[in-house]
Amino acid sequence: MPATDLDLLIAASKEAGAIARHYFGDDPQVWDKGGNDGPVTEADLAVNSMLERDLRAARPSYGWLSEESQDGADRLQAERLFIVDPIDGTRAFIEGSKDWAHAMAVVENGVVTAGAVYLPMRDQLFAAALGQGATLNGEPIAVTGQDALHGATVLGNKWNFEPKYWRDAKTPPVKRHFRSSLAFRLSLVAQGRFDAMITLRPTWEWDVAAGALIVTEAGGTVTDRQGHDPVFNNVHPQLNGMVAGGAVHGPLRAALA
Repeated sequence: MPATDLDLLIAASKEAGAIARHYFGDDPQVWDKGGNDGPVTEADLAVNSMLERDLRAARPSYGWLSEESQDGADRLQAERLFIVDPIDGTRAFIEGSKDWAHAMAVVENGVVTAGAVYLPMRDQLFAAALGQGATLNGEPIAVTGQDALHGATVLGNKWNFEPKYWRDAKTPPVKRHFRSSLAFRLSLVAQGRFDAMITLRPTWEWDVAAGALIVTEAGGTVTDRQGHDPVFNNVHPQLNGMVAGGAVHGPLRAALA
């Protein structure tokens, strides 16, 4: 059994990648989950089945929250739990893009203590444990020192930049970019490839738990859209959006309406 939770997540990420690669580009079966919850593929379900079996066997006392598992109230009583997105960026997976990821985290009393985000088609493994820094394929990573909004590179869906979301209806003069996976967006901020990311709608915990820790361990700041620290394992497992970045986090969040 892996010595630490992070070791366990890293090993599980690699196994997840092996499963998902088997389906990628091979016209996997797809279903619509309904209720605006988007698509799910047979690859999502296969990865989820493996993760739930292996992670829970390794840590029987931990609770479980996954996008592709039926939720239960028992996780609310668990001191520690896994929060998992078997494939974050399912639409990208279906379309043949490489920008999808496996995202998994361990949460203790609302705080993420270990997280891994793995992009199998890019062979990029982002990882962090609380108080131990963040890495990409084992090498330390850090957020940028960009502290001005003008020219800052910000990841987000285009609707996040609509004037109605910003003070005085003025979208800040940032350079806008997009990646399908929220976990990948957070990881790219941690790596210093981009200065910040935003998502302003209610955000599922499994999309951001692992990436949030990776950003903070890379020296960045992560809050909800109102500036509160995120707390995980909520009764309804969503957060009030997310703003993550290096030095530009404060100015960016302050510019929100």
